[in-house]
Amino acid sequence: MNNPVNQDQINKAVWNACDTFRGTVDPSIYKDYVLTMLFVKYLSDVWQDHYDTYVAEHGDTPALIEELMKNERFVLPKHAGFNALYEQRHEPGNGERIDKALHAIEEANIVKLADVFQDISFNSNKLGDEKQKNDILRHLLEDFAKPELNLRPSRIGKLDVIGNAYEYLIKHFAATSGKKAGEFYTPPEVSELMAEIVDPKEGDEICDPACGSASLLLKCANQIRKGKSGSKNFALFGQEAIGSTWALAKMNMFLHGIDNHKLEWGDTIRNPKLLDKNGGLKHFDIVVANPPFSLDKWGHESADADPYARFRRGIPPKTKGDYAFILHMIETMKPAAGNKKGGRMAVVVPHGVLFRGSSEGKIRQKLIEENLLDAVIGLPEKLFYGTGIPAAILVFRKSKTDNKVLFIDASRDFKAGKNQNQLSDDNIAKVIDTYKQRDTRDKYSYLATLEDIQENDFNLNIPRYVDTFEEEEEIDLMAVQAERKEIEAELAKLNKQMDGYLKELGYDAQGSASAAGGRMPGAAGAGGDK
Repeated sequence: MNNPVNQDQINKAVWNACDTFRGTVDPSIYKDYVLTMLFVKYLSDVWQDHYDTYVAEHGDTPALIEELMKNERFVLPKHAGFNALYEQRHEPGNGERIDKALHAIEEANIVKLADVFQDISFNSNKLGDEKQKNDILRHLLEDFAKPELNLRPSRIGKLDVIGNAYEYLIKHFAATSGKKAGEFYTPPEVSELMAEIVDPKEGDEICDPACGSASLLLKCANQIRKGKSGSKNFALFGQEAIGSTWALAKMNMFLHGIDNHKLEWGDTIRNPKLLDKNGGLKHFDIVVANPPFSLDKWGHESADADPYARFRRGIPPKTKGDYAFILHMIETMKPAAGNKKGGRMAVVVPHGVLFRGSSEGKIRQKLIEENLLDAVIGLPEKLFYGTGIPAAILVFRKSKTDNKVLFIDASRDFKAGKNQNQLSDDNIAKVIDTYKQRDTRDKYSYLATLEDIQENDFNLNIPRYVDTFEEEEEIDLMAVQAERKEIEAELAKLNKQMDGYLKELGYDAQGSASAAGGRMPGAAGAGGDK
């Protein structure tokens, strides 16, 4: 099959490949197997496609072709490709064979894929006993061997088709994974909005300290590539605490063709790994994140002795880690220097971050007084997977042109869905235009001065600044009275008509049978049949 295909066909085919697991294994478990198999299938098809191209150009000269294949972005060891696994699918030991193939791929591409597969095992008992596991994996191999999942570049065209299919799968798994979904995926519309707000430029270093599957980082990269015809003059950095999610992020980067990245596995608050050559926190032009909401046990016990002084403005409460992530991100923005404006940042937070008191209130006050907070953007409810609560985006900048804070209430602008709401292109464009114009708009935005915020005791609750109250329409009592009289007159007329009909049928005005009229037609008489 060498006919070009579109994105929807690929998306549908990879989603149908999940049929093997449905009803047998929970989606939160099988997502890693399906996504990893998609990755292996793509590597195998790209490798074979390029190999066949070289054979067509240079003839069947193994030594020459082997030398030419060394220029590929990756190495695929013999017997580690998808076709070798597929050919042995009826034999026992599918799980063990796939695990060995993954290990061989990782070893051959140690710089790009080190540890990517260490948290996934196809030989796991999660897939059932040996017989069930072997059958499930045989079916999975057969699903990916179908003609519609021929992922050769000569068939699918641009590399991003596969990257987009990978994102499509992650999105669908997020939608079916309940509360755990927020751990690995930010809805694409929210990522798009955040990427446009921070406005990435060529040469920027961009970081997400809670990167999940890296979808937000990739949106930032796409902003640069769209504006500069595919430019790769940027660098992406990220850290993720959950090993299997970090692996998804690494594969996601690879499938989108982005090699200029550094993703670390570890706890960002307890053990930040993105450091400079002196062992301090590395600084970035752009910092974006959708951290876990109000994380319990975030590292409060060691915050007081933090070697990076991230909590000098205050230590967040033990059971709510929102400001731990915010303060970490603030510290990693590049400072303004000379004609360089310094870093910019956007972070998704629950609304409690805007108004909770105690230590959070003190931290919030200091961030505002330092003139770091640039905007507060309220989002609609039910946008995020795993939670129906509305959230907000906080925007910070190291260098601002004023000491004001823009409040935007975008909570009522969304495209309603059955279980999940979405931001439309128009919704996003409206927020971006308001943010760029930095102006007050009736019932939508308000540019608050420092004095406004001080008067509100540094409470950032959006309704304190953006008045969305709709006055009820005044009622004209005289008009209502006149309408009532018209209705009463109409009712009297209908009653008179009804009385006439009843009289014709032998009933009086109260509906009782009259002596003259006797019975209703068809009523049984004294001597009638029963």
